[in-house]
Amino acid sequence: MHMRFQNYEPRYRQTTRRPRLRVPIQKLVLRDTLESRGVLGQLKARIRAEVFSALDDQREPRPPLSHENLIINELIREYLDFNKYKYTSSVLTAESGQPEAPLDRQFLANELKVIEDASSKSVPLLYGLVSHFLNSSDNRGKVFLRGSSLPTGPTASDTGPGPDA
Repeated sequence: MHMRFQNYEPRYRQTTRRPRLRVPIQKLVLRDTLESRGVLGQLKARIRAEVFSALDDQREPRPPLSHENLIINELIREYLDFNKYKYTSSVLTAESGQPEAPLDRQFLANELKVIEDASSKSVPLLYGLVSHFLNSSDNRGKVFLRGSSLPTGPTASDTGPGPDA
């Protein structure tokens, strides 16, 4: 009598064998898991920051920061740090030439002529400024903006009057 063992598998293989997922499904599951844990965005931001850092040529001098840009960059950095966008903040600091150490918050408030109460100190100054303008009833909700002290020409050294002056 001839026995067929076509469907027979040794017992040790039955217990150790696991069904294999296809690679694309594994990638999707991994991506979804990392996204749900909030890790994927952080990883992408970290990679971007590291790539930028590697490509950033430190030998090339940065143009000097104007006082306005220093304040604006610091408001943005405070906002980014508050919201835990640390890699975005590090790229901003590196790319803008902003000092590594953050400016003192009280210094920023004084420069912007802002008076804070105790509750406003728990959030970035930018939140308070935006809230002020959104809730302001002065001038029918409009704010008159004057030109900045930044040069508008193609070079930073061209600060003199234009040809129509």
